[in-house]
Amino acid sequence: MGAAVRRARLARLRNPAAAVALCLASLAGAAPVVTAATAAPVTTLPQGLDRVALARGLDAVRDAGMYGAYASVRDGVAGWDGATGVADLDTGRPTRPGMEHRVGSVTKSFTAVAVLQQSAAGRIELDAPIGDYLPDLVPGERGRRITVRMLMNHTSGIADYVPQAFPSLARGSAASLDEFRHRTLLPATLIGWGLDAPQVFAPGTDWSYSNTNYVLLGELLREVTGRDPEEVITRDVIRRAGLRHTYFPGTDPLIAGPHAKLYESFHGLIDPPRDYSEYDMTMAGTAGALISTPQDLNTFYRDLFQGGLLPAAQLREMRTTHPVTDDTGRVIARYGLGVYTVDTPCGPAWGHDGSVWGAGTTALSSADGGRQFALGFNLGKYQLNDAEGRPVPHPVDAALDRLQTLALCGAGAPVPAPPLFAPPQTDPLEAPLAPPSLSSAAGQRLR
Repeated sequence: MGAAVRRARLARLRNPAAAVALCLASLAGAAPVVTAATAAPVTTLPQGLDRVALARGLDAVRDAGMYGAYASVRDGVAGWDGATGVADLDTGRPTRPGMEHRVGSVTKSFTAVAVLQQSAAGRIELDAPIGDYLPDLVPGERGRRITVRMLMNHTSGIADYVPQAFPSLARGSAASLDEFRHRTLLPATLIGWGLDAPQVFAPGTDWSYSNTNYVLLGELLREVTGRDPEEVITRDVIRRAGLRHTYFPGTDPLIAGPHAKLYESFHGLIDPPRDYSEYDMTMAGTAGALISTPQDLNTFYRDLFQGGLLPAAQLREMRTTHPVTDDTGRVIARYGLGVYTVDTPCGPAWGHDGSVWGAGTTALSSADGGRQFALGFNLGKYQLNDAEGRPVPHPVDAALDRLQTLALCGAGAPVPAPPLFAPPQTDPLEAPLAPPSLSSAAGQRLR
């Protein structure tokens, strides 16, 4: 999440239980739902692509301490692709612009689109209780009070399963990351961990980022279609958008195409950082297992926000948001249904960030789908923590902020102060929500 690079994780993902194990900062009290119409007015119109400046901006991310990064910008028919740094520390192999990458919680946008498509077809009612569809997975009063919409916008109050999936993190140890590298998990197991943990708040009364919500949405797709959710998302979203390098790896721990090694530091806990590019991503499923490229992510969000994947009514539902605040109560983003919006000098940007062990991703688009920016990087949670366990801003964060502003708004646009993207939090599916992104507070999913 910086966002995507630090994925600046979605504004301090909030979950008290996960905070102990994953340093997820808790958010302030509930705030009323707002819509995109409340976004800050445009102050600087987007300008054309300055390819020289973009290349320098990406190199500045490397010079600030990132191992490697690859990015893509699209503006109308114009485009720019770039890469910097190394993909393999041992060999010195350089990064390349089209490398495949684990995109973590960006997966949530794809899952949300598939759910909204089924809603448009009349098979899913957004405000119906999830217990109507999945009574065995979410039984009793909880199933009657939590709606599909609450799962999609993280107001369900269901805890994140990540602390239970990686128990050593609560003890200040990264041993679980290695112990479970080749572990295959069923969605029901992940959901059970999330539901067995204490409810974070009463359904619909607050906001707390939870990967459990999106694994449940995957099972909802299975229930209403009779097919594996990854298969549904592939058919109805990935193929429909014409994406050629985007796929769910299933139980295969390898990335199929050319890719960088993904090094995880976990805020200095792993020293030197270790390569986690080989990993069984059933731990993330429909919440964060997707592999893609910056180019494919730009194509996806362009198609989405220009109306190619959803009817207008469902796209409006997707853009109905809930405020996301940092520890001071400042609104740093607004979360919709599988996407969030942040203010930039040239108007609101929409998309998502993500992080998994060793990888951070940010993917954002202008509101009209005319301009996109996507970036991946290969050093996760590079910031050190302060005495309270919070990531200390790193020079990479500032470089990511500058690059994102340049990519979305063009040369000459002022970088917001305070920065749009804060250090990413630790949500393996969104965690390191690393470069600028929501998941980090401006930045992390298996965000």
